[in-house]
Amino acid sequence: MKKIVLGLVFFPLFLIGQTSLTEAQKLIESKQFYKAEKVLIPFVNNNPDNIQATELLGDAFGYQKKWDEAITQYKLLVEAKPTEANFHYKYGGALGMKALNVTKIRAIGIIGDVKEAFLKAAQLDPNHVDTRWALVELYMQLPGIIGGSKSKSFKYANELEKLSKVDGYLAKGYIYEYDKEPELAEKFYKLAIKEGGSITCYDKLTKFYEKEGKSIKAISNLEAAHVKHKRNAMHYQIGKVCADYNVQLEKGEFCLKVYIDNYSSQDGVPKAWAYYRLAQIYKHKKDKDEALIWIDKAITDLPEIDVFKEFKETLH
Repeated sequence: MKKIVLGLVFFPLFLIGQTSLTEAQKLIESKQFYKAEKVLIPFVNNNPDNIQATELLGDAFGYQKKWDEAITQYKLLVEAKPTEANFHYKYGGALGMKALNVTKIRAIGIIGDVKEAFLKAAQLDPNHVDTRWALVELYMQLPGIIGGSKSKSFKYANELEKLSKVDGYLAKGYIYEYDKEPELAEKFYKLAIKEGGSITCYDKLTKFYEKEGKSIKAISNLEAAHVKHKRNAMHYQIGKVCADYNVQLEKGEFCLKVYIDNYSSQDGVPKAWAYYRLAQIYKHKKDKDEALIWIDKAITDLPEIDVFKEFKETLH
């Protein structure tokens, strides 16, 4: 009888707890990170041993770039479950982001812990793709004097390739791009497209071409991506490149107008940015009146964007 009574008392508390976590999860998924934080803080304070809640709170902090707070939560996870690779990965990631936002002297003192966390995650889970990506980037970006190493970066790129050829090719493309070997970078990005052909693969090659100033190749790659994936977002990307590089202006104008006509919230980039790109194109075409029409539409939609206002000043 006593057990039944206790069960009746604690069952509602369990339901309340699950409701809070479900609510927090939904808030994070909808990118309402501050609201999720406010739901989770009192719950975690009352339930410090709840692993799921602690992880969600760490994630909510991380998405808001509150790195110290995220580090605190992820460290608790590592201490509670030291054999969970993903907790070491998240802890290392938060430490790494903090290192990017402090002075170089302070960053040097953090890097050792970042590397240790990622290496531990890789050791615990030989199939953890994100950790290997983190190590590829870390070893390429670190100066040699504090442990940077192209060969170590390649070691984890090779491990990635065994897990996923696409990730391996993208990682090698990244290494060669970072090391200023554009021909090899292009080769591996193309291999990734051939192997997987995802939007991410095409995007990596497009951004590489833009960085290299190869606007025509970037446009051709975006057109190939559109043929394969039929996504309206590709129209914006083509228009953006045309506007930024003052090339194939008629094509850029056409694509941006198609993007606007077919726009939905799933496309990601607000229509105001398409209006801005059209204004750029009309400026290139020396049609000031049309450029003013489109930049005014952009400012009306998103009045807080300074770039739009600055561009309008160039038309006077």
